[in-house]
Amino acid sequence: MTKESTPLSDDRKMDNLTEEQQKVLHSMRVSRMILPITIGLCVVAYMLYRQYDPAAFQKIHWSGRTFLWIGISFTLLMLRHLAFATRMYILSHGHFSFKKCIELIFIFEFSLCVTPTTLGGSAVSLFVMTQERLSAARTTTIVLYKIVLDSFFFISTLPLLFWACGAKMIRPDMIDVFDIDWRARIFYGSYMGMAIYGSFFFYGLFINPMLMRRFLSWMTTFPILKRFHEKAVHLGDNLLLAADEMRNIGWRRHLAAFLATWAAWACKFLLISALIVGIHNPPIDFQHGLLLYARLQAMFIIMAFSPSPGGAGFAEFVFGDFLSDFVNVPSVALIIALIWRVMSYYLYLAAGAIIVPNWIRKVFLARPKDLDSNPH
Repeated sequence: MTKESTPLSDDRKMDNLTEEQQKVLHSMRVSRMILPITIGLCVVAYMLYRQYDPAAFQKIHWSGRTFLWIGISFTLLMLRHLAFATRMYILSHGHFSFKKCIELIFIFEFSLCVTPTTLGGSAVSLFVMTQERLSAARTTTIVLYKIVLDSFFFISTLPLLFWACGAKMIRPDMIDVFDIDWRARIFYGSYMGMAIYGSFFFYGLFINPMLMRRFLSWMTTFPILKRFHEKAVHLGDNLLLAADEMRNIGWRRHLAAFLATWAAWACKFLLISALIVGIHNPPIDFQHGLLLYARLQAMFIIMAFSPSPGGAGFAEFVFGDFLSDFVNVPSVALIIALIWRVMSYYLYLAAGAIIVPNWIRKVFLARPKDLDSNPH
């Protein structure tokens, strides 16, 4: 896309946006694909140089069974996308059509692919849904409630998996909870951070939003945090707005949103399990299958603190190490990791490269006069 035809280069449209919105729009540029792709390719090239064994690769039987399991993995990928779209449809109270929800999930996933995992996609979600003419109250509610739902999924399931599988769910040779290395430290820290983060928003949405607003305002009066005061007060206002909107969500809608969240995340980890079973075919009974699922969920928690955009490079690098007891041939583990990343990461980059510019063109050229209006 040339500069002349790119909505992002139209200063007249950009002038209607706040500085924060311009930053968000800038983060959605397709050119930001270059960095994660470069990182990923460099890491893969290095690992191929160090680990690739042609003899081991030839032992993979690319039979109909193998492609069947790859097909199952792709089906799980689509189900995950549809589950997140279903959650969006539920939380928007039908404001978005289901087709629009599918498009929005592509945009959100693309934004996660091109920004560091630790930054998240809340700002993009807020910006995109606002441009789609969803009310400010409902937009804020969806973004904050998604944080609660996603956090609650991990907070509730990880202890159960740890109880069922033991410390080996964190790494293959882990003996007990006190056998700590860098992976365990990141896992424990990430879990505690997620628990605090999710509990904060749960309390603010469902119990006492006014107290949380006062707490945020008070915390940012200290000199070291004073520069965050304005944003903290704004977050507190959003909590009040969203808490009021939450009263319009009945228990059936809450249950449906949680089930959609559970289904989406479960599909994400079952996808990788299916690839391992189909390509490497390790002997797996129910207990080992549960351990594999638990290990993948723990691996995601650790990957969540990757500094690279979308975990590019880091995911491919740690995959074989985390799953060495299930895929004991490094070169085969690398092949599985590559197929997994192509399906769940690079596919979203490619789809986003088409969908995001079209969405920007439609929003910023079709409705140029309404950009500065705020839906109510």
